[in-house]
Amino acid sequence: MQGSTQSQNGQGTGARGVGLGIALVSALAFGGSGVAAKPLIEAGLDPLHVVWLRVAGGALVMLPVAWRHRALVLRRPALLAGFGLLAVAGVQAFYFAAISRIPVGVALLIEYLGPALLLGWVRFVQRKPVTRAAAAGVVLAVGGLACVVEVWSGLSFDPVGVLLGLGAACCQCGYFVLADQGSDADSTGGEVPDPLGMIAYGLLVGAVVLTVVARPWGMDWSILAGSASMNGTRVPAWLLLCWIVLLATVVAYVTGVLAVRRLSPQVAGVVAFLEAVVATVLAWVLLGERLGPPQLLGGALVLVGAFIAQSSRSARPSTPPGLAPKNPVPSESGVA
Repeated sequence: MQGSTQSQNGQGTGARGVGLGIALVSALAFGGSGVAAKPLIEAGLDPLHVVWLRVAGGALVMLPVAWRHRALVLRRPALLAGFGLLAVAGVQAFYFAAISRIPVGVALLIEYLGPALLLGWVRFVQRKPVTRAAAAGVVLAVGGLACVVEVWSGLSFDPVGVLLGLGAACCQCGYFVLADQGSDADSTGGEVPDPLGMIAYGLLVGAVVLTVVARPWGMDWSILAGSASMNGTRVPAWLLLCWIVLLATVVAYVTGVLAVRRLSPQVAGVVAFLEAVVATVLAWVLLGERLGPPQLLGGALVLVGAFIAQSSRSARPSTPPGLAPKNPVPSESGVA
């Protein structure tokens, strides 16, 4: 019995390690989107058009996957529509609308209140316990993010901009909640929705919505045939677009959803704070943007917050269904 317990603990630790590794890959992929997008924007593309190219390109890449999992449209239409509207189109649209009225750093900080809202959702809506580690990790990560973006340098109050930023935060919270849906088979024996299929249809829905918002028919397509400057180095625009589509969208969403399914959503949400740190460091290395003491301190706080949050028992239970105890004890993370 003791050997079996040790084996299960080892499997749980290994599963959590894999989940954290996947979450870090997702943070790296998402964090690089701005570094690749900024040269295209400086070359003349509208920011909203860059977002449309990102999502539409990702949808095109995932189109064969969507066809393969076309049965999901009938089985889980609400999940697919919700993921596309909130996790893909909603986050992007609200964030870009927010930065049109308030500073980018302030909008980014408000958007990344999503993991804090997620804790409230888990605690008060799902009525599951939230660990002190997860709560402390969110607090530290939010404080660290404020330092990374130097939020004090652009303090101004625009109620509409703040509300738009909160809209992005709510959509980000929805991303983690929906990514976790169906990660375990339900009590009726329903089939677990394939994460690749969910992401593929989410991108398709997001592309349709953003087409209406961005109106890409007015975009200057010739820019994509030229090059853009990355800290003085000319880089083909198509290469930057491939970076945005393949790495910052397809790889980022796939690894992000897989991480949420292996970890609790609240732990994966705190690890996602590393995206801002990655974006800042990459901007320093590739774009020549300065990295001062506040950013270094903020990055350290985000890392500490993520480490504290992941120290909770976040891995999915590895006990086979037939061996589950009759009166299971809720996991410390609050996610079954």
